[in-house]
Amino acid sequence: MRKATVKRKTKETDIAVEVNLDGTGQYDVKTGIGFLDHMMEQLSRHSLMDLKLSAKGDLHIDNHHTTEDTGIAIGEAVAKALGERKGITRYAHSYIPMDETLSRVAIDFSGRPYFIWKVEFSKPKLGEMDTELFREWFQAFAFAAGATLHVENLYGVNNHHIVESCYKGLARCLRAATEIDPRKSDEIPSTKGTLGGSL
Repeated sequence: MRKATVKRKTKETDIAVEVNLDGTGQYDVKTGIGFLDHMMEQLSRHSLMDLKLSAKGDLHIDNHHTTEDTGIAIGEAVAKALGERKGITRYAHSYIPMDETLSRVAIDFSGRPYFIWKVEFSKPKLGEMDTELFREWFQAFAFAAGATLHVENLYGVNNHHIVESCYKGLARCLRAATEIDPRKSDEIPSTKGTLGGSL
C-alpha cells in the first residue's frame, strides 16, 4: 500500500499527517478549526484515502497558518506516497453537484505545480473560518503535492455548498488520478520518462 507520514513543525504550527492512498476513506482529523475538519473528512471519505491529521496552530492569531500548513503537509504526504508516480492514471476531472451548486475540478499529478482558482463567496466566514482561506489551502496542497490543479465553481448560491463541492471534487480527482492503470502499472505516465521538473 502507498502510505506516507509527514511531520511539519514551525513557530506557527505543529502538524502530523498520515495518509494511505489505497485506503477505504477512514479518517481521524483534529485541526482545532471545525469547518476545516469537516472538509478534511470529506476529502478522505470521497477519495478513499485514509487520513490521520493532527494540527496545533496559533489560532489565537487567526486560522491562516493552520489552514495553509495543513494543505502543505497533506500535499507533501500525498507526493511522498506517490513516489516516482509509476503506473498512476495521472489525470482526472470531476463535476460535483450539491443542490443548487456545481463545481468542476481537474488535476494532473505532473510533478509541476500550478494552480487556478475561480471560486467566489458572498460571505466572509463559514463558521469561524475565513472563506478567503480556502484558496490558500488548495494552493498549498497543489504546490506541495506537485500537481496542476484547477478549481472552478460554475454556479451556486450557498457558500457551504460551494466550498464543499470543491473539496469533494478534489477528492474524486485524487482517487481517480492516483489509481494504478493496470495496462501501464510499471511505467511512469510521461513520454519524458519522469514526472516533475521543467516543462
